[in-house]
Amino acid sequence: MASPTVPSVAASPAERLSTPVDGVEVVGALSPSRAGDFTTCPLLYRFRTIDRLPEPPSVDAVRGTLVHKVLEDLFDLPAAERTPERARTMVDPTWEALVEAEPGLAELFEDREGPQAAAWLASCRVVLDRWFTLEDPTRLEPAEREVYVETVLESRLLLRGFVDRLDVAPDGALRVVDYKTGRSPGEGFEARALFQMRFYALVLWRTRGVVPKVLQLVYLGNGEIVRYEPDEADLVATERKVEAIWAAIRSARESGEWLPSPGRLCSWCTHQALCPAFGGTPPPLPVVEPSDAVSAQVSEDAPGTSTP
Repeated sequence: MASPTVPSVAASPAERLSTPVDGVEVVGALSPSRAGDFTTCPLLYRFRTIDRLPEPPSVDAVRGTLVHKVLEDLFDLPAAERTPERARTMVDPTWEALVEAEPGLAELFEDREGPQAAAWLASCRVVLDRWFTLEDPTRLEPAEREVYVETVLESRLLLRGFVDRLDVAPDGALRVVDYKTGRSPGEGFEARALFQMRFYALVLWRTRGVVPKVLQLVYLGNGEIVRYEPDEADLVATERKVEAIWAAIRSARESGEWLPSPGRLCSWCTHQALCPAFGGTPPPLPVVEPSDAVSAQVSEDAPGTSTP
């Protein structure tokens, strides 16, 4: 899940929540989004994680933030009150709270009271209505919501991220749920979403000793649920992939070669002016002090964010 707000050099949500893990001195840190950035385009990873270039908020990403927050808070209500009507009434105050926390979000619209803003808020309600056609919150009692998870691999690589929802069955089986406010991906793009879920499953397996029973992606853009049942072999393979991605990141850091990887996702990128693939020149690499090396290697997602 990529953060829609403007990044800064301040501690990320994960960095604020992360705790010393048994006194282990980690070699670096990785989230599923940052791993996905690198596999998509090493230069994008550099821009977001090392340069920490600001990215303007987008209406799609902020819609994801708002919808995630409403879905999180909805479960604070008694089961009988978790209705579409109640969710709709939560949209406006949630938006006001987001703007208060991040005043820059107000710049999404020329007039926060105007028709463009009103239409956008209405689109958030449509997305929430669609969720009620997929799941019945009156019959759900999540064990955890927007939960921060982390683990350290034997290589001393720290894996971390935020899970939208964890459901625990009476027999202890885990269901990992992730909300996506966009449409389900087309052919060739579903692998990244499933990698994110396997990443979370790997962290939970390493920390809780249980392989999640179901990984569930809820696509609110077109009303589709994708479920996958992992096994230990899946998660071992995921760990190998994560280690390989980290080795490639470390190699790029040592060589200073962060190559662009042009593709269909370039149309979403806000850094085209700095990309050699579009005639641009990246800024000089920042000097990172050794003590800051680990924290600079991951710009973590905030809880409740979503990609289009």
